[in-house]
Amino acid sequence: MTRTLILTVFLIIVFFLAKYLGLAHLLHPKKWLILGFFVAFSFLFHRVIAFGLQEKQKNFIPFYLATVVLRLILCLIFIGVELYFGLQQQELFVSNFFVLYLFYTVFEIWNLSRNLRQN
Repeated sequence: MTRTLILTVFLIIVFFLAKYLGLAHLLHPKKWLILGFFVAFSFLFHRVIAFGLQEKQKNFIPFYLATVVLRLILCLIFIGVELYFGLQQQELFVSNFFVLYLFYTVFEIWNLSRNLRQN
């Protein structure tokens, strides 16, 4: 979880620097809500994976697949709710969400595979 928090701090710095570098037009005004969603989901991801590894190693795969399905469902619900309530700049919101989705997913897979190599 520490690495994920470091990643999040890095993204917060990037978000703040984007304003000063003239790249603020590439970020949706609800970027903090999107980032908060991914931080909350990352915490949930780590808790479920830790629970799966706690009992037995063989439970890891079902717990990991459950987090993948949960991620997909929660992301679709999050985007659907935001779009349903008349969000402005919808394309920018979805593109920012997708970029952060890929960023966190790749990071978590890399982090997980790094930890599993040790075992």
